[in-house]
Amino acid sequence: MTELAGGDLPEYFRPNFFANTPDILTGYLQSGGRPAFEARLVLAATLSPSYGIYSGFENLERVPVAPGSEEYRDSEKYELKQRKLDGPLLPLIAKLNAIRRANPAFARLENVTFLETANDSLIAYAKQEADSTVIVAVNLDPSSPQEGLVQVTAALELPYRFTVTDLLSGESWQWETGGNYVRLVPGERQAHLLGVDV
Repeated sequence: MTELAGGDLPEYFRPNFFANTPDILTGYLQSGGRPAFEARLVLAATLSPSYGIYSGFENLERVPVAPGSEEYRDSEKYELKQRKLDGPLLPLIAKLNAIRRANPAFARLENVTFLETANDSLIAYAKQEADSTVIVAVNLDPSSPQEGLVQVTAALELPYRFTVTDLLSGESWQWETGGNYVRLVPGERQAHLLGVDV
């Protein structure tokens, strides 16, 4: 992501981030259950201005053709499927799409600043555009709660103290430049999308 967002690449290269593909069913999705799907969805939807999901993702399809294989058992590469627009992830997909439309920070690729968390199972970054700042924190571990301090750097040029509101849940907290505690629990909350109120 750092390479894609830096230098001249954003001028001519517009990547599309897919949360999954028809060719590769990663072990992470096979064994991670819904929290793994949620983590990949939030990352794809918030890091890139263009993202996609392959049919079946919304229904948590994750059965491989054989143990150790990264091929879907019921791949659409080999059979026709009648699909309905349903699935347990559709409400989250709709909410993320609404958040993306309402926040100009998600319309660009190169406006990402990665933030330290002191925990390799947490990733955090800020996306900024004009007066819009959103801080995203995602638990990459689909099976265990993860916690850490998201280090908001002075380079973001935010006030020392500010309010953040989780665009997914509506909850608000007071944050500040420096370390801010987060705890993300699979099955309850896999990510924060924190709109900064200044």
